[in-house]
Amino acid sequence: MTGRPLVWFTVCWVLGSGTAAYLTPLGTVLTGAALLAALAAAVLLRRGSWALAAACLTAFGLAAGQRMWADGRNVTALPAEYAASVAAWPSAAAEYEAELAGTIVSPPEIDGDRVQFRLAGSTIALHGQGSPTAPVKLDGERLLVQVKLGKEEELKDAAAWKRGQRAAVTGMLSLPSAGTNFGGFDYRAYLHGQRIHWLLAADGASAVRAYAGSSWSGASLLQHMDAVRASLGKRMDALYPGVQAGYMKGLVLGISDDLDPDMFRQFSQLGLTHILAISGLHVAVFLYVLGGLLQLLRMTRERMLLFMIAAVPMYVLLAGASPSVVRSGLMAMLGLATARLHKLKDGLHLLAAAALFMLLWDPYMLGNVGFQLSFIVTAGLILGTKPIRGLLPRGRKWWSASLFDLLSVTLVAQAVSLPLTIYYFNQLHLLSIAANLVLVPFISFIVMPLGGASLAFEGLWHPAGMLTAHIAAIGNDLTFGFVMKLSSLSRFRLTWATPPLWWVVAFYAALGNVFHALNRLQAAAATPQDGTSHDFEVAETGESAWSAPFIELPSASPAALRRRRILAACGLLTLAGLLGGAYMPDAFDRSAYVDFLDVGQGDSILIRTSGAKHILIDGGGAVTFGSQEGWRKRKDPYEVGRKLVVPLLQQRGVHHIDLLVLSHLDSDHIKGLLAVVESIPVRAILWNGTVKDSDDAVSLLRAAVKDDIPTAQRAGRAGGWTPVRPWQ
Repeated sequence: MTGRPLVWFTVCWVLGSGTAAYLTPLGTVLTGAALLAALAAAVLLRRGSWALAAACLTAFGLAAGQRMWADGRNVTALPAEYAASVAAWPSAAAEYEAELAGTIVSPPEIDGDRVQFRLAGSTIALHGQGSPTAPVKLDGERLLVQVKLGKEEELKDAAAWKRGQRAAVTGMLSLPSAGTNFGGFDYRAYLHGQRIHWLLAADGASAVRAYAGSSWSGASLLQHMDAVRASLGKRMDALYPGVQAGYMKGLVLGISDDLDPDMFRQFSQLGLTHILAISGLHVAVFLYVLGGLLQLLRMTRERMLLFMIAAVPMYVLLAGASPSVVRSGLMAMLGLATARLHKLKDGLHLLAAAALFMLLWDPYMLGNVGFQLSFIVTAGLILGTKPIRGLLPRGRKWWSASLFDLLSVTLVAQAVSLPLTIYYFNQLHLLSIAANLVLVPFISFIVMPLGGASLAFEGLWHPAGMLTAHIAAIGNDLTFGFVMKLSSLSRFRLTWATPPLWWVVAFYAALGNVFHALNRLQAAAATPQDGTSHDFEVAETGESAWSAPFIELPSASPAALRRRRILAACGLLTLAGLLGGAYMPDAFDRSAYVDFLDVGQGDSILIRTSGAKHILIDGGGAVTFGSQEGWRKRKDPYEVGRKLVVPLLQQRGVHHIDLLVLSHLDSDHIKGLLAVVESIPVRAILWNGTVKDSDDAVSLLRAAVKDDIPTAQRAGRAGGWTPVRPWQ
């Protein structure tokens, strides 16, 4: 412990913040008592000092107190109306006519006929239902404003709204929708984590009156960065055709608004969305190019480092300031600062300092999935890459050694991200490792630099920018074809039920045990009996100290080697057992369940028999009348099957549907089933044989024919289903 005081301090800070967020006060106290016992044991076993133990316990208490204080302040300025709305929800009577004034604090997002932005309220006046009409001070409380445009001409008015402007909005105030299905997405809880308690729905652009705000507010300063991002995005639109423009804007600039939804889903199925997130690689490339330019200007090392430190925040803001890029930026700034002070850099200390700073700034960041994945995967790469690389051949040629280096990084990243992937997304593609091995280096070292170069060249000489963009576009076509082919191989896609939180903790504990055992085993094997080491070194700082929290000076005795092999084997067996239990959590459950899914309009019923068979009756779906004007269409419109039914089935661990029952072919009963058939294997379909001439019915039946799904004629005596030939 003494080798990494800041790391352990941060670990205890995260533990305190997490227990205060997800456990009761009694649970937090008990966790603190368990931590006290563990720290005392570590000191008595001479694994740490009393001073460090006291600091870690203090970190736990301060973090828990900070989170409780934040929760206590995360309330609305309208407590009576909020309580009444919660009691009346989901009745329409829970809405209030409101006049809101405040400052726009997020870039307005235009999607079809809807505009959405966040507004830091200064005052609000409510009307109706006996509420007072006198304005109530909001003191900066944030609300989510959603404007439904009435005609196409209003798009120009909405495009003029900017972050940092003052605005007065008239509309209907209501609560965000809460989760109505067990395990389903809870939009109200999601917004509560962002300190938003109300939605304000406005009708038409005339309901928003925007005017200039303060020139020196944080939001106004960010407005200029929004303008720069928008300008660069327009250049990307001019350089790249169709969906490639949205893809390159996400890849190079972190602008995800124009990403093609279908393409993003294909990347997501293969575990490739991290490529589209601005992260450490982007920051490293930026600093490498900037450093090269500064060297050409013959700037001294000290001034160059200071200039690069000052440039990192600008790049972070330009890239959208997502948790991953903020983490990378903080680590880069800390690393450059230590280099400026002639101190050796240490990856774990930099990572811990970045996490601590972000949680001090906002304790709710801990619940952000991007924050969790960014820090956990980075820590896993620091701790796990070297022992996993030690299991692979060294490689006689530079290219073979580089290939094995890439393989070790990919394996560690996949293993470390696996628990959170299962917990949050409920699916894993078996070809994800292969896809990452091929696409990560190709995109990171070829396509992304070409994209950045095309943007830079376009500003200097347009033909050079177009030529570079054309080369990058060829690479994009290869990428899209490869991703489409792999994502279409649905038999390699596994569905996992959402495991309990203790499973995630146990998995990481077992994985850490494997890394620890492999590291000590390799260290012991490299250490002669006289205690000297020829090719393994442990230092207090620097790259060779990556595993200092875990290792001790090893002994190469046969007994020690045997113990470490047993320890590694036990860790691997534990991981295998945890994965098997998570994949089939109800393997020995002989109970039957009937689950009525709330799909809004229409019905959907999931039946699990005592023999572990799954029957789905209908899938809901909204009925639309008439054709929609082109300008009103959303980029990724809500579809109940893809957004609700499929995620709920995956969250429940439904690997396949044994029987899909269509009560009739009306859209409000079957529209959501097309996504089900496309996402989850269906073994049989039961229906009455009549065909309805509607787009939804024809699309569903064609998908069934494409997948060669048979109809079910009757129930078999053995509990199975007797299929007949599929539709012709």
